[in-house]
Amino acid sequence: MPVSVSVGLSEGTDTAQTFMAAAEEAAAGLDGGCDLCLVFAGAEHLEHASQILEIVHSRLAPAALIGCGANGVIGAGQELEGGAGAVVWALSAPGAVVEPMALTSVSVDGGVALGGLSEDPGEHGGAMIVLADPASFSADALLAHLNDSCPAMPVLGGLASASVQGSACLFIGEEVIDSGAVACSLAGVEVLPCVSQGAVPVGPEMTVTGAEGNLVTELASKPALERLREVISDLDHREQALADDGLLLGIVIDENQPEYERGDFLVRPIAGVDPGTGAVAVANLMRIGQTLRVHVRDAASASDDLRDALSTRALALGDAGAAGTLVFSCNGRGSHMFDAPGHDAEMLADVLGAPAGGFFAAGEIGPVGGRNFLHGFTATMAVFPRD
Repeated sequence: MPVSVSVGLSEGTDTAQTFMAAAEEAAAGLDGGCDLCLVFAGAEHLEHASQILEIVHSRLAPAALIGCGANGVIGAGQELEGGAGAVVWALSAPGAVVEPMALTSVSVDGGVALGGLSEDPGEHGGAMIVLADPASFSADALLAHLNDSCPAMPVLGGLASASVQGSACLFIGEEVIDSGAVACSLAGVEVLPCVSQGAVPVGPEMTVTGAEGNLVTELASKPALERLREVISDLDHREQALADDGLLLGIVIDENQPEYERGDFLVRPIAGVDPGTGAVAVANLMRIGQTLRVHVRDAASASDDLRDALSTRALALGDAGAAGTLVFSCNGRGSHMFDAPGHDAEMLADVLGAPAGGFFAAGEIGPVGGRNFLHGFTATMAVFPRD
């Protein structure tokens, strides 16, 4: 039996009615039993989290379930920004091995200790889906560990973007937890990762010639701040206007390529500058020899990049096509980036023509250049082939 994905989307202030409608829609479109269910609940529903899980389990009886609070949800061709939305995403994948995990992270001398992770989550290949509370869990520590221990395993997901009374709201099985992260490893079912950037490179490539920790002290043998000012002054008027809305730095992931294009960079915000020394702080550890390029947020480029990334996946899928997609879109996208809501959801429907569901995240997880990272302003997707 081929893989089947079904998505239920609903909106309303009555939690029971809203999630019953979403769960029934998901159940009605699923071919086979539910092997994995993901639930995304708007902030207005989180005080009734236990009721949400009772409804979803009664209607779908999923073998495994994870989910989180969401400041906006994404369904089939539609995005509901705000706190009253509900999405129930269901997967039927005969032969798949799904292992849910409740994860913790604790700061210790010299690093971060992770708890709850299975001994070898990449033992059978596949992928991992992670939904984390940004206040109580170190997604960066988890990704660093998985990049080293399971280098071939793509990790996709996002940071929960809604909470209740100051605490996280995460779902696993029939339980609601208030901190950490929930995750599931997937084996025996193919998962194709897809990461689309929300920023475009501008100006020249520059080599880091001085760095310490997360500080870039020199770019191309000049104080970093001086070099960045030179780059900005040489941009055209449109690019300068985009730079005024927020400057980003793109770090080349694979230095062995002959040239670097959009999508070859890990995009990070500038965390601060020191006018006295000319150092620039980047939200990433830096080293001498890395190649950087200035990036700016741009709706047109983000739209083109998403279409290109999805079209590449559609071509790889061939005639069988996609069964469905999980999508984790930055909460700075949607109507904050594009002229109207629904951009990412509509493009997914247009290009892949398969059920898609997810949420607007406070940070998105996905692979770039063969390593998994926590991103911003991206749309990261887990595409499930039909066969």
